Amino acid sequence: MSVEEKLNQAKGSIKEGVGKAIGDEKMEKEGTAEKVVSKVKEVAEDAKDAVEGAIDGVKNILSGDNK
Repeated sequence: MSVEEKLNQAKGSIKEGVGKAIGDEKMEKEGTAEKVVSKVKEVAEDAKDAVEGAIDGVKNILSGDNK
């Protein structure tokens, strides 16, 4: 979980809320997009970490290093 992506999600939420509050549809949509893109990046990072962990586990099993 990336702190940077969490901050980008928060920034997107704020931008979305401000856009909605002042009736700026473009700003609202930009905020929504920023929020979604940051969430996708966060999920992708988590998936990458999980795959790397699984690969390390298989390497340890194959090498006999079962800690």
